[in-house]
Amino acid sequence: MTSSATNWHATYSIVARDDETGHIGVAVQTHQLGVGRMVSWMVPGIGAIATQSFVNISYGPIGIAMLHEGIHAEAVIQGLVASDKLANRRQIGVVDTQGNAAAYTGKNCIREAGHYVGQGYSVQANMMSRSTVIDAMRAAYESSTATFAMRMVAALQAAQAEDGDIRGMQSASLKIVSGETTRNIWDSVYDLRVDEHDQPVAELARLTRIRQAQLVDQEGHTLLGTEPRESLAKWKEARELAPDQEELAFWQGVTLANNRIIIPQAISIAGRIIAQALDDHPRRSHWLDLIQRLEDSGIIEKKGTAAELLAAIATES
Repeated sequence: MTSSATNWHATYSIVARDDETGHIGVAVQTHQLGVGRMVSWMVPGIGAIATQSFVNISYGPIGIAMLHEGIHAEAVIQGLVASDKLANRRQIGVVDTQGNAAAYTGKNCIREAGHYVGQGYSVQANMMSRSTVIDAMRAAYESSTATFAMRMVAALQAAQAEDGDIRGMQSASLKIVSGETTRNIWDSVYDLRVDEHDQPVAELARLTRIRQAQLVDQEGHTLLGTEPRESLAKWKEARELAPDQEELAFWQGVTLANNRIIIPQAISIAGRIIAQALDDHPRRSHWLDLIQRLEDSGIIEKKGTAAELLAAIATES
């Protein structure tokens, strides 16, 4: 056997394309350290691959290059395993930007092992505690009405509800990229890793929620100049998604203070947002000190705004 034990990624994963956004991605969990560095491979506008079991890492970059040449997902897998002497121990899932999906499970993958290819996705697993894992992942992904990212995490949660990897849990990751070509091949929408944790899937779900809040927050910043009411609504949604992330609320308040000409009572609204976020926060005084520093450095643009904002926060506290 030529594979290192650290490459024995007994794993459950999902590779998928979202019909609504065109995004593509991989979500995965295993009982090894840092699963995200080995299993998940993707490039915006090209496709996504999960290479697992006795991992042949080259399947990732070579498979992506084949997808880039326009080779169908099924043919990519056939090409990869054809010249691999250990193909019977490999497992792979592939999806392209058109939603063509394919998967392969070598006959000598450790049981319970298998895969399912659905519309625009594949789920694959090996060394599972139970044979029910694959069907649970399929059902969870197909029935979820959540965002694409949370649907993928739901598939992992369903696998773990069936006892998942026979050895237990250690790491998980979620990576999602655009289905369209972007300026940089490293651009991503979600790139989250839980490298070592006793509950990696639950932790990944928490991080996914925070990242979703960040994306909604970014929408609010984008809308501020043209649709201020919608901007405020997006910001509120972001704060509700991640109420423990005071950073979101703080910069929303600072942005409002800098754009007081756009929104009436901007300082008052900003003060309320920041005051609520920092209520009983152990570093409240540090955050408040930062406001004056931002004005001193020119990030808060108008002189005197910091004092007004601090007064508004005090009124709301």
